[in-house]
Amino acid sequence: MTEHDERTGTGDDRPWTVAIRDTRLQQYHQLTLCALGLAVMGAIAVFGVATELFPYHSLNHDEGVYLQQAAMLLDGQLVLHPPVEGAFRPWFFVDGGEYLYPKYAPVPAAIFALGLGIGVPRLSLAAIAAAIVFLTHIIASEAFSRRIGLLAAAFMLVSPLFVLNAAVFLPYAPTTALNLAFGAAFLRADRIAERRRSLRYAGLAGAAIGLAFFARPYTTVLFALPFVAYALWTLREGSRDRIETLGVVALFGCCGVVLTLAYNATLTGAPLRFPYEVFAVRDGLGFGTRAMLGYEVTYTPALALRANARVLAAFVTEWIAGGLLGGILALCGLLVFVVRAASRRAVDPRQLTVLGVLLTVSAGNLYFWGNLNILGSLSASGDGLISYLGPYYHFDLLLPVSVLAALGSVWLFDRARSLCRTRLAPTHARAALAVVALLLAAGVAGGSFAAGTPHVRANAAVTENYERAYAPVEQRGFDDALVFVPGPYGPWLNHPFQTFRNDPGYDGNVVYALEKRPFAVVDAFPDRTLYRYSYRGRWAPVAESTVTPRLRRIETVAGERVSLRATLGVPTNAERVSIRVSTGEEQAYYGVRGTPEELPLRIVVADGDVRVRGPVTPVGDGGIPIGTRGTLAINVFVDYGTGTGFSYDLRVPIAQENGTVRALSPSVEVCRMPLRCSGSATYVPGETRPGVGVETALEANATDADTSQRMLRSRSSR
Repeated sequence: MTEHDERTGTGDDRPWTVAIRDTRLQQYHQLTLCALGLAVMGAIAVFGVATELFPYHSLNHDEGVYLQQAAMLLDGQLVLHPPVEGAFRPWFFVDGGEYLYPKYAPVPAAIFALGLGIGVPRLSLAAIAAAIVFLTHIIASEAFSRRIGLLAAAFMLVSPLFVLNAAVFLPYAPTTALNLAFGAAFLRADRIAERRRSLRYAGLAGAAIGLAFFARPYTTVLFALPFVAYALWTLREGSRDRIETLGVVALFGCCGVVLTLAYNATLTGAPLRFPYEVFAVRDGLGFGTRAMLGYEVTYTPALALRANARVLAAFVTEWIAGGLLGGILALCGLLVFVVRAASRRAVDPRQLTVLGVLLTVSAGNLYFWGNLNILGSLSASGDGLISYLGPYYHFDLLLPVSVLAALGSVWLFDRARSLCRTRLAPTHARAALAVVALLLAAGVAGGSFAAGTPHVRANAAVTENYERAYAPVEQRGFDDALVFVPGPYGPWLNHPFQTFRNDPGYDGNVVYALEKRPFAVVDAFPDRTLYRYSYRGRWAPVAESTVTPRLRRIETVAGERVSLRATLGVPTNAERVSIRVSTGEEQAYYGVRGTPEELPLRIVVADGDVRVRGPVTPVGDGGIPIGTRGTLAINVFVDYGTGTGFSYDLRVPIAQENGTVRALSPSVEVCRMPLRCSGSATYVPGETRPGVGVETALEANATDADTSQRMLRSRSSR
């Protein structure tokens, strides 16, 4: 039978031709089933990692942004309307005046919302992972062969960058899934267009790339450029079917661009003004001065080359399948591709298109200063988010690298098979090939394990610190609660406390707020039980030490006068104690008579001013006026006489309106280092030195003679 007969199914031995086709179809179905199996394995692996390694999310606090946005979309909201200005602004949300909106596009959040809507958000991550693995198989099969397609999917599956990034609520894996859907549908439509137009696959390709553009425009452009170049190259033939097919791709893709511009116009007022530009105008593409939230750097081409060289080096040695072995296999595959192209004096344009992503993504990322930021400090090894989540801006490189590694592996195996067949008996040859395949698979799996283990351990250590930090909140069941949380990184919610997220309508069992304008917040939620979450220590989850958290019930009192009673421990080696009372603009000083083992104080707010009573001597009058709303700060410094000591810092939110004084239970800190105060030195019983302790009681309308009227106490044992 001739080659023509085999292709067309004509000739004298037609049954034999049909048998060949049946065999090939059976092989196709077997490889497809294997690819589906790999996709399921990817989904299971990612779901397990997301659940066990990232139960409190990762170090990248953008996860909270996307989950907040996903909840908003489920409620049909593009913006938030916080009940109190300044107390409810989530991380990376833009202040639009009357509302807040995220700086990110809603496409990844919409994908995450699919799992969030059924109560299992991480199912979305599993589905994305499965899609990436299977689409890798389709693209590699279309451009190369089904065998390379299956191996490329396997390489994708065991890549540490894929496993860790697909397990977090960040936009890189969802965008890559959309890009791969475009690539798979585009190549399928292109193949069919050789015989007839393929509007179905063309529409799918256009819709996928349009949504990907909406999600991350620059990332999508870098991925799509080789496909666009190939499409323009094929138009030289002038085929009507091809022109119509590519026209549909372009039409649906442009719909995504229009949708992006419409979204921009809705939120920012200008189609070409992206929300991230509103948040930080110099946090975009390009060289020169780049800045965001006080961090600024001059991003030069030379600096871009240095940073991206380090990022790509880490990508090849630590984050792809097989680690360094995977890099060697990919290099081998590249050499095979180049040699074959040179020997044939022709290049398969479809293969070149897929591998072209390697060039466009690598070169294009030079123009984006984010690749410098994920490194942290260029002079420090293992610094920055790249040590935990990898070079995620280069996530799309996993496709061409997996394809090249598969190509290199197939070439090596074929050379080994050819050698075995010429030198060994058939039985021995099969055994030797099985050993070769097993060793290659074990080497890649072992390399992936060795490369990924340090990063898994680093994230596990962070999760352990998160677990301890969130323990008081997890151990208490809330019902109509309001929890004040600190802002160690500034006036943001969910930065770093990503699990402390509010429902879009602020009507969940618990509402989280910054303790900014506390009485406005309390008045907005009058029927909720109040708590304050705080911690002792420095918030640094990447360090070995973690914070000691505390969740305290807050009482609120009101009356013509409010008193704060505090009993403070004084160590035996203290030589003097001094007190400073401040209302922000005004302050008063007191000296303590002696150094009693327990110092009883009573801070009284009445008749428009505040005074300290107890074994104290005021410097001057001692009284200071108090405004309508503010925070009363009491600093008690215990001096050891050598220039060292520590202080008790008590802060009481105070409001004075229409002759009535209102107060909330104080926050209490024991500060041994001034720089560790202001939110990171919370008093925790049992965590301080001997002789150091605090008891507080907040009272309304109590006098020296009678302290029983309307007394509400908020105590902490020493």
